[in-house]
Amino acid sequence: MKMNKTALNVALATAMLAGPAVAMAYEQGDWIIRGGLANVNPDASSDAISIPTSPPTVFENGVDVKDDTQIFVTGTYMFADNWGVEVLASTPFEHDIVLNDAPVDAGSTKHLPPTVVVNWYPRGGQEGWQPYIGAGLNYTFFWDEQVDSQLEGALGDIVGNDGPLPADLSLDDSWGLALRAGVDIPINDNWAVSASMYWIDIDTSATVSTAVADVDFDVEIDPFVYMLGVAYKF
Repeated sequence: MKMNKTALNVALATAMLAGPAVAMAYEQGDWIIRGGLANVNPDASSDAISIPTSPPTVFENGVDVKDDTQIFVTGTYMFADNWGVEVLASTPFEHDIVLNDAPVDAGSTKHLPPTVVVNWYPRGGQEGWQPYIGAGLNYTFFWDEQVDSQLEGALGDIVGNDGPLPADLSLDDSWGLALRAGVDIPINDNWAVSASMYWIDIDTSATVSTAVADVDFDVEIDPFVYMLGVAYKF
Protein backbone atom coordinates (compact mmCIF):
# COMPACT_ATOMS: atom_id res chain seq x y z
CA MET A 1 0.00 0.00 0.00
CA LYS A 2 1.42 3.35 -1.07
CA MET A 3 0.78 6.24 1.32
CA ASN A 4 1.41 9.85 0.42
CA LYS A 5 0.72 13.40 1.47
CA THR A 6 -2.74 13.43 -0.12
CA ALA A 7 -3.94 10.45 1.94
CA LEU A 8 -2.57 12.03 5.11
CA ASN A 9 -4.22 15.37 4.39
CA VAL A 10 -7.58 13.67 3.78
CA ALA A 11 -7.32 11.85 7.10
CA LEU A 12 -6.42 15.06 8.93
CA ALA A 13 -9.38 16.90 7.39
CA THR A 14 -11.66 14.04 8.39
CA ALA A 15 -10.33 14.28 11.93
CA MET A 16 -11.21 17.95 12.24
CA LEU A 17 -14.71 17.41 10.89
CA ALA A 18 -15.65 14.16 12.61
CA GLY A 19 -13.51 13.96 15.73
CA PRO A 20 -15.45 16.04 18.27
CA ALA A 21 -18.59 13.88 17.94
CA VAL A 22 -17.09 11.07 20.04
CA ALA A 23 -16.10 11.30 23.69
CA MET A 24 -12.44 10.38 24.17
CA ALA A 25 -9.84 12.18 26.28
CA TYR A 26 -6.14 11.61 26.90
CA GLU A 27 -5.16 12.08 30.54
CA GLN A 28 -2.16 11.64 32.79
CA GLY A 29 -1.35 7.96 33.31
CA ASP A 30 -2.90 6.77 30.01
CA TRP A 31 -1.05 4.47 27.62
CA ILE A 32 -1.66 4.88 23.86
CA ILE A 33 -0.66 2.17 21.38
CA ARG A 34 -0.72 3.07 17.68
CA GLY A 35 -0.16 0.68 14.79
CA GLY A 36 -0.58 0.55 11.03
CA LEU A 37 1.40 1.24 7.87
CA ALA A 38 4.28 3.70 7.53
CA ASN A 39 5.75 4.98 4.26
CA VAL A 40 9.34 6.24 4.55
CA ASN A 41 9.76 8.73 1.71
CA PRO A 42 13.36 10.02 1.57
CA ASP A 43 14.14 13.58 0.55
CA ALA A 44 17.61 12.40 -0.39
CA SER A 45 20.71 14.18 -1.62
CA SER A 46 24.34 13.17 -1.71
CA ASP A 47 27.85 14.30 -2.49
CA ALA A 48 29.18 13.93 -6.00
CA ILE A 49 30.72 10.49 -6.54
CA SER A 50 34.19 10.49 -8.05
CA ILE A 51 35.63 7.25 -9.51
CA PRO A 52 39.46 7.43 -9.47
CA THR A 53 40.06 6.85 -13.17
CA SER A 54 42.31 9.04 -15.33
CA PRO A 55 40.69 11.50 -15.73
CA PRO A 56 38.25 10.92 -12.83
CA THR A 57 34.71 9.78 -13.69
CA VAL A 58 32.34 11.97 -11.69
CA PHE A 59 28.61 11.49 -10.99
CA GLU A 60 27.81 15.07 -10.00
CA ASN A 61 24.36 14.38 -8.52
CA GLY A 62 25.30 11.34 -6.49
CA VAL A 63 22.58 8.87 -5.55
CA ASP A 64 18.87 8.83 -4.77
CA VAL A 65 17.12 6.64 -2.18
CA LYS A 66 13.67 5.21 -2.98
CA ASP A 67 10.72 4.88 -0.58
CA ASP A 68 9.37 1.81 1.22
CA THR A 69 6.25 0.93 3.25
CA GLN A 70 6.26 -1.26 6.35
CA ILE A 71 4.29 -1.96 9.54
CA PHE A 72 4.85 0.38 12.49
CA VAL A 73 3.91 0.42 16.16
CA THR A 74 4.32 3.21 18.71
CA GLY A 75 3.82 3.25 22.45
CA THR A 76 3.04 6.48 24.32
CA TYR A 77 2.87 7.13 28.06
CA MET A 78 1.01 10.28 29.12
CA PHE A 79 3.07 11.67 32.00
CA ALA A 80 0.73 14.71 32.12
CA ASP A 81 -2.62 15.56 30.55
CA ASN A 82 -0.88 17.50 27.78
CA TRP A 83 2.42 15.63 27.48
CA GLY A 84 3.41 12.13 26.43
CA VAL A 85 6.65 10.29 25.65
CA GLU A 86 6.51 8.04 22.59
CA VAL A 87 8.73 5.22 21.29
CA LEU A 88 8.63 4.14 17.62
CA ALA A 89 9.35 0.64 16.30
CA SER A 90 8.70 -1.01 12.93
CA THR A 91 9.43 -3.95 10.67
CA PRO A 92 12.66 -3.39 8.69
CA PHE A 93 12.55 -0.91 5.84
CA GLU A 94 14.38 -1.76 2.60
CA HIS A 95 15.39 1.00 0.18
CA ASP A 96 16.66 0.79 -3.38
CA ILE A 97 19.56 3.12 -4.22
CA VAL A 98 20.03 4.50 -7.74
CA LEU A 99 22.59 6.72 -9.50
CA ASN A 100 21.07 10.06 -10.45
CA ASP A 101 23.26 10.63 -13.52
CA ALA A 102 22.98 7.18 -15.11
CA PRO A 103 20.23 4.58 -15.63
CA VAL A 104 21.89 2.25 -13.14
CA ASP A 105 20.56 0.55 -10.02
CA ALA A 106 23.31 1.05 -7.46
CA GLY A 107 22.16 -1.24 -4.65
CA SER A 108 19.92 -1.49 -1.61
CA THR A 109 19.99 -1.39 2.17
CA LYS A 110 17.79 -2.30 5.12
CA HIS A 111 17.36 -0.11 8.17
CA LEU A 112 15.47 0.27 11.42
CA PRO A 113 14.70 3.73 12.87
CA PRO A 114 14.08 3.46 16.65
CA THR A 115 12.91 6.91 17.74
CA VAL A 116 11.93 8.56 21.03
CA VAL A 117 9.91 11.80 21.04
CA VAL A 118 8.01 13.93 23.54
CA ASN A 119 4.60 15.01 22.21
CA TRP A 120 2.44 17.96 23.26
CA TYR A 121 -1.34 17.42 23.18
CA PRO A 122 -3.11 20.82 23.15
CA ARG A 123 -6.48 19.12 23.85
CA GLY A 124 -5.14 16.82 26.56
CA GLY A 125 -7.77 16.20 29.21
CA GLN A 126 -10.55 17.25 26.80
CA GLU A 127 -12.93 14.98 24.92
CA GLY A 128 -12.84 14.72 21.12
CA TRP A 129 -10.15 14.66 18.46
CA GLN A 130 -6.57 14.66 19.73
CA PRO A 131 -3.91 16.51 17.69
CA TYR A 132 -0.28 16.50 18.80
CA ILE A 133 3.18 17.74 17.85
CA GLY A 134 6.54 16.70 19.21
CA ALA A 135 10.29 16.39 18.86
CA GLY A 136 12.92 13.91 19.89
CA LEU A 137 15.88 11.75 18.86
CA ASN A 138 16.27 9.10 16.17
CA TYR A 139 18.89 6.36 15.83
CA THR A 140 18.99 4.63 12.43
CA PHE A 141 21.11 1.55 11.91
CA PHE A 142 21.76 0.04 8.49
CA TRP A 143 22.51 -3.55 7.58
CA ASP A 144 22.40 -5.98 4.64
CA GLU A 145 23.83 -3.38 2.26
CA GLN A 146 23.95 -4.81 -1.27
CA VAL A 147 25.61 -3.61 -4.49
CA ASP A 148 23.49 -4.19 -7.60
CA SER A 149 24.96 -6.16 -10.50
CA GLN A 150 24.18 -3.18 -12.78
CA LEU A 151 26.58 -1.00 -10.79
CA GLU A 152 29.27 -3.70 -10.78
CA GLY A 153 28.92 -3.95 -14.57
CA ALA A 154 29.16 -0.16 -14.96
CA LEU A 155 32.22 -0.01 -12.70
CA GLY A 156 33.86 -2.74 -14.79
CA ASP A 157 33.27 -0.69 -17.95
CA ILE A 158 34.54 2.53 -16.33
CA VAL A 159 37.86 1.05 -15.13
CA GLY A 160 38.36 -1.09 -18.25
CA ASN A 161 37.83 -4.36 -16.43
CA ASP A 162 37.15 -7.51 -18.42
CA GLY A 163 33.68 -7.98 -16.95
CA PRO A 164 31.92 -6.67 -13.82
CA LEU A 165 33.97 -5.22 -10.98
CA PRO A 166 32.80 -6.80 -7.67
CA ALA A 167 31.99 -4.20 -5.00
CA ASP A 168 30.79 -3.94 -1.41
CA LEU A 169 28.67 -1.19 0.15
CA SER A 170 28.69 -0.02 3.77
CA LEU A 171 26.65 2.74 5.42
CA ASP A 172 27.39 4.35 8.80
CA ASP A 173 24.64 4.46 11.42
CA SER A 174 22.99 7.81 12.12
CA TRP A 175 21.83 9.90 15.09
CA GLY A 176 19.51 12.81 14.35
CA LEU A 177 16.56 15.04 15.22
CA ALA A 178 13.01 13.73 14.79
CA LEU A 179 9.95 15.99 14.43
CA ARG A 180 6.43 14.61 14.91
CA ALA A 181 2.84 15.67 14.15
CA GLY A 182 -0.46 13.83 14.02
CA VAL A 183 -4.05 13.48 15.09
CA ASP A 184 -6.23 10.69 16.51
CA ILE A 185 -9.86 10.54 15.32
CA PRO A 186 -12.04 9.04 18.09
CA ILE A 187 -14.20 5.99 17.36
CA ASN A 188 -15.22 5.33 20.99
CA ASP A 189 -13.72 5.84 24.46
CA ASN A 190 -10.70 3.62 23.69
CA TRP A 191 -10.23 3.36 19.91
CA ALA A 192 -9.31 5.98 17.31
CA VAL A 193 -8.17 6.26 13.72
CA SER A 194 -4.63 7.63 13.64
CA ALA A 195 -2.96 9.79 10.98
CA SER A 196 0.52 11.18 11.57
CA MET A 197 3.94 11.93 10.18
CA TYR A 198 7.59 12.27 11.15
CA TRP A 199 10.45 14.20 9.64
CA ILE A 200 13.75 12.54 10.55
CA ASP A 201 17.28 13.86 10.09
CA ILE A 202 19.19 10.82 8.77
CA ASP A 203 22.72 11.44 7.47
CA THR A 204 25.15 8.66 6.63
CA SER A 205 28.59 8.17 5.14
CA ALA A 206 28.70 5.56 2.37
CA THR A 207 31.71 3.53 1.20
CA VAL A 208 31.82 1.50 -2.01
CA SER A 209 34.81 -0.85 -1.82
CA THR A 210 36.42 -2.57 -4.81
CA ALA A 211 39.76 -4.18 -5.61
CA VAL A 212 40.69 -0.99 -7.47
CA ALA A 213 39.82 1.65 -4.83
CA ASP A 214 37.38 2.67 -2.12
CA VAL A 215 34.97 5.53 -2.87
CA ASP A 216 33.51 7.52 0.04
CA PHE A 217 30.61 10.00 -0.08
CA ASP A 218 28.00 11.44 2.29
CA VAL A 219 24.25 10.94 1.84
CA GLU A 220 21.45 12.97 3.46
CA ILE A 221 18.32 10.78 3.50
CA ASP A 222 16.07 13.05 5.65
CA PRO A 223 12.77 11.22 5.06
CA PHE A 224 9.18 12.20 5.66
CA VAL A 225 7.37 9.26 7.24
CA TYR A 226 3.62 9.11 6.55
CA MET A 227 1.60 6.86 8.88
CA LEU A 228 -2.01 5.64 8.86
CA GLY A 229 -3.48 3.20 11.36
CA VAL A 230 -5.42 2.88 14.60
CA ALA A 231 -4.81 3.96 18.19
CA TYR A 232 -5.87 2.21 21.39
CA LYS A 233 -5.94 3.97 24.77
CA PHE A 234 -5.92 2.17 28.09
